[in-house]
Amino acid sequence: MLLTCISVHAQLPDKSNYLADLRADLRKEWPGNRTINLVFHGHSVPAGYFKTPDVRTLEAYPFLILEQLKSVYPCAVINVINTSIGGESSVSGAERFERDVLTHHPDVVCIDYALNDRGPGLMKAGEAWEKMIRMAGERGIPVILLTPSPDLGVDITEPGNILEQHANQIRELAVQYRTGLADSYAVFHELAVSGVDLSEYMSQSNHPNKKGHLLIAGGVMGYF
Repeated sequence: MLLTCISVHAQLPDKSNYLADLRADLRKEWPGNRTINLVFHGHSVPAGYFKTPDVRTLEAYPFLILEQLKSVYPCAVINVINTSIGGESSVSGAERFERDVLTHHPDVVCIDYALNDRGPGLMKAGEAWEKMIRMAGERGIPVILLTPSPDLGVDITEPGNILEQHANQIRELAVQYRTGLADSYAVFHELAVSGVDLSEYMSQSNHPNKKGHLLIAGGVMGYF
């Protein structure tokens, strides 16, 4: 049975505790500090595609997060490592997870594949996400899962739409494995049901503009 947003959020790890050790490291000053590696693994959205083929790396949420982190932790040395590939689903993302993600010894991994997981479908996507979560967990690496940002071809105000189904599956995985959750879908859904035209947040039908990326970044920054 799919969990509701309310029940999911009630069972997720406390944001104030989930990355407590990492936040402590981010506050350290030279010579007691170390390099922090943040890995973003996913499809074209975290890769920075705006209106294809235009890639605006510095306006995409991984680097907006870096910018915001540096304003909070000015003495921290932070690497943003983007292993995302445009057009990829979680199935192939899981296949290269060890080679392309874990080799960087990440301090946290953000996973964002749901938009493209409509291709392989819920079952295969769920297996792939679960594989990546387990591989990170075996190495003690915290994970933040992201629910999908919009595709203007999908009416996200319609109950049970395909993006909502993937969002619910990701929420369930976050509860099951006690991971972080950046619920991008919930943020955009709230805007849509309130009557906001989501095209204001999009550079094309399935890629956010900087305004949209800032909303996604906010969900991740809640853990920092």
